[in-house]
Amino acid sequence: MRPLPLLRGPVPALALLSFAVLAASLPATAQVLTTRPLSAEQQLRYQRCMDAVDNVPSAFQRCLAEATDDVPATDGPADAAPGPAPTVDEPALTDAAQPDADASEPMSQDAIATETALPETAAPEAAVDAPTQAELDYQALYGDPYDPVADPTLPEPAQLPTSYDPWEGYNRRMHRFNNAVDRRVARPLARGYVKAVPRPLRLGVSNFFNNLGQPVSAINALLQGKPKQAGQSLGRFLLNTTLGIGGIFDPASDAKLPNRSEDFGQTLGVWGWKRSRYFELPFFGPRTLRDALGMAGDAPLSPLRQVEADRVRIPLQGLQLVDVRAQLLATDSLREGVEDDYSLVRDAWLQRRQYQIFGDRMLEDDDSLPDYLREENNPTVPIDAMPVLPADPGG
Repeated sequence: MRPLPLLRGPVPALALLSFAVLAASLPATAQVLTTRPLSAEQQLRYQRCMDAVDNVPSAFQRCLAEATDDVPATDGPADAAPGPAPTVDEPALTDAAQPDADASEPMSQDAIATETALPETAAPEAAVDAPTQAELDYQALYGDPYDPVADPTLPEPAQLPTSYDPWEGYNRRMHRFNNAVDRRVARPLARGYVKAVPRPLRLGVSNFFNNLGQPVSAINALLQGKPKQAGQSLGRFLLNTTLGIGGIFDPASDAKLPNRSEDFGQTLGVWGWKRSRYFELPFFGPRTLRDALGMAGDAPLSPLRQVEADRVRIPLQGLQLVDVRAQLLATDSLREGVEDDYSLVRDAWLQRRQYQIFGDRMLEDDDSLPDYLREENNPTVPIDAMPVLPADPGG
């Protein structure tokens, strides 16, 4: 029996048969290797590798790469098998055409995602700082973009006034005391007064007590160098006392006489005592040290305090206190839920007081100021409510 032609020649038939069976399943790179036979040493390394893994078909590519990895570009005479020499059209196998051991193994999904994501993320990072064509056109027309933070021509930022309150510890304790008195006495009386007395009568009571304060306002306006305002306050008092039936009605407002309230605390501020520490008085509430001394200056000029009969003066003082608290009921909603009620009352009162002393001088010729800012309806516990010390019977 003649041997098969496949077994002829010096090349072992086992290597050629293996390459013929597995060539169909190899990639194109592996198929290139089938064009050349393996040397004896390569076959031996390949067989050892396959025996080590029990001839698992999945290890074929790795074993083949290990067997051919160290083969030089041109075979030496010792390892080269006899056969036809490579021609020009059939170039010898180079290192570039040899399969890499790492590349022959299948890549994981994470490695594939990493290799495909790297080129895409590098380009956007380089293009983030690059200006767009629209920005370049704008810069060519108008120059560099305007930066309001670095503009040296802008004025300094506004500084909010700070409250001068070195006696804060005492003031907070007194504020809690006043709030307790207000919750238990003043506010319930004011709410009952609003429910029981009709609004026209309440308005007449407010006009009456406001009219009693006009002489004090006239004197302090004159001391502050405001003769025109002093004349207006005196005119309001005379007109409302006569035509307004003791001040119950307000014909002076219909006559376009402005209602301005001045006290000796404001006069001291105009005279130079511009900054005074915050000082909360029992029952009288927010004041400054300057205003507390000013109350002593206004007390002798108060018409209500000139009433000697206690049975008349004390009920009038009590009615005036209830009327003031009734006017402040509208502000209670502003204080509900406030984290720090003391700071709110203190800062609001000091800012309002600062405007009463200095704001009207700066804006008295400004016609654009709305009327509601010019009004002096800022009810506080008046000096009229201060108790009168009893006279010495022996004197």
